[in-house]
Amino acid sequence: MNDNQLRDVAWKIMRAALAAVDPARAVKNYFAAHPDAAAHIQTTPGRVFVVGAGKAGAPMAQAVAELFGNAIAGGCVIVKTGHTGKTPPPNIDVRQAAHPVPDESGLQAARQIEQLLAQTTPDDTVLCLISGGGSALLTLPAEGISLADLQETTRQLLAAGSTINEINTIRKHLSAVKGGGLARMAAPARIYTLILSDVVGDPLEVIASGPTVPDPSTFADAWALVERYRLQNSLPAAVAQRLRAGVAGLVADTPKPGNPIFEHVQNQIIGSNLIAARAAVQAAESAGFSAQLLSTFVEGEAREVGRVVAGLAKGLLKNETALARPACLVLGGETTVTLKGSGKGGRNQEMALAAAIALQGWPNALVVCLGTDGNDGPTDAAGAFADGNTVARARAQGLDAPDFLNRNDAYHFFEALDQLIITGPTNTNVNDLTLILAGR
Repeated sequence: MNDNQLRDVAWKIMRAALAAVDPARAVKNYFAAHPDAAAHIQTTPGRVFVVGAGKAGAPMAQAVAELFGNAIAGGCVIVKTGHTGKTPPPNIDVRQAAHPVPDESGLQAARQIEQLLAQTTPDDTVLCLISGGGSALLTLPAEGISLADLQETTRQLLAAGSTINEINTIRKHLSAVKGGGLARMAAPARIYTLILSDVVGDPLEVIASGPTVPDPSTFADAWALVERYRLQNSLPAAVAQRLRAGVAGLVADTPKPGNPIFEHVQNQIIGSNLIAARAAVQAAESAGFSAQLLSTFVEGEAREVGRVVAGLAKGLLKNETALARPACLVLGGETTVTLKGSGKGGRNQEMALAAAIALQGWPNALVVCLGTDGNDGPTDAAGAFADGNTVARARAQGLDAPDFLNRNDAYHFFEALDQLIITGPTNTNVNDLTLILAGR
């Protein structure tokens, strides 16, 4: 099989994986499987409010509106700019905000949610719709912290290469809404939180910084991360002061397991990387490939993971596995990038570039690195394709692959070769998928 044929198969696999984690379908499947929850919402003596945040918020809100219609008294869901969907749901405001660095629009939308939840009574029900990106989009700073403080803190953590789990540990201790804060606002109403997971392993307290989940992390944990990344002297003064005060016990920590505000809260994951990865395996098999899911727990520096992925591709080509070619390996997870250059790109593009360098000269293999939300880093690409001929094609155009990698400029490298994956916003977000395809 040539590179174009492998790429055609890869597109079929990607489409199937994304369809399997369609947010609207996931919401409807949940209520079909939990008729008691649906009946409670339809017959509740109080009001129904819909709130939430994340890149999948618009289709999730639309599905809820289709299911419960006039029962919804009002709502506000915050989505990434450009991810509003086609049809605005009635009675639910879909507000746009920036990601991954929070902005004023997100702050104002979070205040709208706060005002809605201030009305709740024990008879009311809150449907909370959470998906990837929710941590940046749902922004309500704690007392003494400004939006500018949060923005600068987020930028420093991203540039340092910290994981989403680590970033969210710090965010929760700078917020009035994260780390169980939204549950506190909504109490004493009943809360159903439906979650599309974008975090490796699906830990509820980490996804979107766990707005309706007890927070096991502490101020001490947050400060330890600041020290690990040597940010003590560069973080905004108000941020450092709050974290230090929290460690000293001068500021109340986030609500912990056993807190009564969680008595009427039900958190449920309705979509995940594992679901998408399994769908990718099925699609590959339908295309005539031997296929296997290796893991959905892939983490690490993107360029290092890219070299490992190239090694797996070589193993397929050398028939080192039990899979007969054509074969496809599927991996899921989320890598990180430590910025050293001033180029443009994202973790999936950087991983693909590292894989292309390691795979050069090995024909009949394709590596696909995909961000399921359709936006890899601050770019309009979802990721990139890499094969054994990528570096040679680049060299023919005068492009030096290692130089682009050193400058974190994978976007412009793959753009010149027409090897970017452009899907547009998918309105879902369940981490990243990596496909390794080997032809006969």
